[in-house]
Amino acid sequence: MANESATDKAKQSVAQSTAIAVQDAADNLRNLNTISTTAIGVALSELLATGDPKYIDVIEQAQKVMSKGTENFAELGAKAAEVAEKFN
Repeated sequence: MANESATDKAKQSVAQSTAIAVQDAADNLRNLNTISTTAIGVALSELLATGDPKYIDVIEQAQKVMSKGTENFAELGAKAAEVAEKFN
């Protein structure tokens, strides 16, 4: 009985930890997207105002940051699900 209770508590702790990790990753992705879309907006404004092609590079780099952030979020989510599944 005590052993089963300890196992249940361990499973609950793992589930909570994986949920927090996914939540943190979602917060990180949201922050990256906010920063990147702001950078894209500023760079696009400068590109339209000046015609300087260096702003195209800024836009492309910001888009890469968003893409990489999405990839990282998906990878972390998959790993968290994998860990949680092992404890079911």
